[in-house]
Amino acid sequence: MPDGAVTHMAAELRETPDAVARLVALEAGTLRGLGTRLRTLDPAVVVTCARGSSDNATAYFKYLTEILLGVPVASIGPSVASLYKAPLRLKGAVVVSVSQSGQSPDIIALQAAAREAGAFSVAVVNQDDSPLAKTADAVIPLHAGREASIAATKSCIASAAALAALVAEWRNDAALRGAVARLPDALAATLGHGWDAALPAFGAAQSAYVLGRGPALPVAAEAALKLKETCVLHAEAFSGAEVMHGPLQLLEPGFPVIAFRQADPSRDAMADSIGRLRALGGRVFEVSADGAGHADHLGTAAAGHPALDPLVMLLSFYAFAESLSRARGHDPDRPSHLRKVTETV
Repeated sequence: MPDGAVTHMAAELRETPDAVARLVALEAGTLRGLGTRLRTLDPAVVVTCARGSSDNATAYFKYLTEILLGVPVASIGPSVASLYKAPLRLKGAVVVSVSQSGQSPDIIALQAAAREAGAFSVAVVNQDDSPLAKTADAVIPLHAGREASIAATKSCIASAAALAALVAEWRNDAALRGAVARLPDALAATLGHGWDAALPAFGAAQSAYVLGRGPALPVAAEAALKLKETCVLHAEAFSGAEVMHGPLQLLEPGFPVIAFRQADPSRDAMADSIGRLRALGGRVFEVSADGAGHADHLGTAAAGHPALDPLVMLLSFYAFAESLSRARGHDPDRPSHLRKVTETV
């Protein structure tokens, strides 16, 4: 790409604070009504349906729902409905489908099968006139605007923010509701934190790990996905606990690691994992709103609520991934083997 040109990815991640602000302002009533509906339904289980970055957003929702509401959440593979035509038993359940385009046949098929099996369906979509939205019981439009880059950024964070807002309303949680309302400011603030110090280590890397615990684990998965698709860098995401098992064997001096560490009950456990990986020679870059002073600390803004910290961290990461992609000689907007809308069956 021409020197000095701004990529679509860079422009769109900078649009994220405004996108989330629109979502919060325009869909407050929708979310409040859905929260009331979910309290009335009182489902014993929630199932989710998504792929790619949208699936990472639903995994974030899973942690929030299980931690804050105690309701188990399971991801169902879309092929269970689209290919295997398996009968589902979901009477009284809720199915949450997340898709930027709302067009993928397998996501549409699973939502339909779940509804036929007795589930109440919620579609979270950026295109509210899409087939997925038209066939759902309830719709949360994202209002993220057009996304030209192949790599989903603002739509992924908007999806996760919408689901966090849904949990806040379902739980009638004033603290989380207020933090969601302030999230656009935190997202805007975090764009001021540059991660250039990590570029040399990742620029020369052939492989990397990305770590998280709790709600930050899906953010680690999303970060690993972005390293693959925009930077052509093999990366794997692990829990800060699971990395201490088999994956530890691959660690060698200088092996690059990004570790997301939010201010919740996982904080001390993540510190222990980071310390052990560093002792074994890993180059561990800790992402947190505090902890400045270590040479390999990557700063991010505080969200004002531990449950939202991972979303602010993710936006900081996206900015890093865009810079790293260009540093490694790639165009983050145009991965050679990918396209924007993937319609799988």
